[in-house]
Amino acid sequence: MAPKIVQQPAFTVVGIAVRTDNSRESGPGGAIPRQWQRFMQDGIAAKIPNKVDDKVYVVYSNYESDYHGSYDYLIGVRVSSTGKLLADLTAVEIRTGQYAVVTSAQGPVWQVVPDVWKQIWSLEDKDQLGGKRAYATDFEVYDERARDPQNSQIDVYLGLRPKP
Repeated sequence: MAPKIVQQPAFTVVGIAVRTDNSRESGPGGAIPRQWQRFMQDGIAAKIPNKVDDKVYVVYSNYESDYHGSYDYLIGVRVSSTGKLLADLTAVEIRTGQYAVVTSAQGPVWQVVPDVWKQIWSLEDKDQLGGKRAYATDFEVYDERARDPQNSQIDVYLGLRPKP
């Protein structure tokens, strides 16, 4: 199934961030599971002022190159303004532009998220995303469909380069 293409206005997400890469995350020493554990156990979402909704966002930004290079990984919530942030929180702006939206299968979150990214990389290699990825900002949306970690579904928004 081809991804849906949407025009996404800019918005800001505040949360906790880490620098990582996919080779590190494919092994047991990945930072992403620790970030999720900290986000959930420390109730990070509840500590962020000016929340717009109850969705959790994961933002990929500051790419070194493509999906083989390092990137910033932020788990947080959408906010109406950044105001005064706590010292360990980071704000990142989702850039305005066209995004390809890929929806995961439904199932255990620890299975469907890696699987949807494998699907994205295979589509990207075949130029089937509806455009070339910009590698500026990409994000995942964890809404009401992701409330049950045993039976989750997420949307992944992939920033596309402007068409010439």
